[in-house]
Amino acid sequence: MMTDLRHMGGSRARKAPQNRMKVKKEPVDLRKYLLPLLRTGGKAGLVLLVGGLLAASIHRLLKTTPFPVQKIEVRGVQKLSREEIVSLSGVGIGEDMLALRLKTVGGQIAASPWVANVRVQRFFPGTLAVTVTERQPVAVVNMGLLYYLDAHGEPFKPLNFGDKLDYPVVSGFTEEDLNSDPVGTREALTSACNLIGVLQQQRVFILADVSEIHYDRGHGFTLYTTSGAVPVRIGMSDFTEKLNRFARIYEHVKTRQQGLIQIDLDYSDKIVITKS
Repeated sequence: MMTDLRHMGGSRARKAPQNRMKVKKEPVDLRKYLLPLLRTGGKAGLVLLVGGLLAASIHRLLKTTPFPVQKIEVRGVQKLSREEIVSLSGVGIGEDMLALRLKTVGGQIAASPWVANVRVQRFFPGTLAVTVTERQPVAVVNMGLLYYLDAHGEPFKPLNFGDKLDYPVVSGFTEEDLNSDPVGTREALTSACNLIGVLQQQRVFILADVSEIHYDRGHGFTLYTTSGAVPVRIGMSDFTEKLNRFARIYEHVKTRQQGLIQIDLDYSDKIVITKS
């Protein structure tokens, strides 16, 4: 009889337990690790804080200027007002004098048609001086629209409601003439201004006796008298000589205007009067 040794001795044999050493865990002192970090972090934070305050101070310093604009002086204006010039300049009280671009400021002021020349200067500690040379109209030129004409033959400003009209009237020019023949048209406009200047120097048959100066490319200038609108042809040159010659007979002609059709001064040695 075979014996099942697996059942001998009752229950299943157990392994002897292994010897284990129990280790007592000590609590970790985090302070010795954290305090150095906190000390380091505090220094870094302090550096960041000081840096931020310094940056803010520099920013405020840059925004504040030791030379703010305290006063804007405007000289030479008659047609324009001081307020208009200051507005055109774009400069305000308190702005940094050093940061101003004077060429840009001058260009903005020169955008006005009344401004012929402008000079912008800085006077430290806080004065901005603007000196303006204005254009002076010598006539009103009819080019479809009415423009002021300066002494250089430049139509510089369209007339608006309220602009003065007490200037000689020049006609016979168009804006198309300026586009198609700018050189010839400006020369003719300059000649018109020269003719006005000669009339201003006359003692007889003066500018006030002329209501209109008309230009024709083929015949030159014709003056229309204020009284009776009699055409007086004067051509393109020798204005002084022709008007001096006409001055000798003007009073006689003036008293006999009835029936006058035309007076032609465009000769070197005579005057031709045409009557009806």
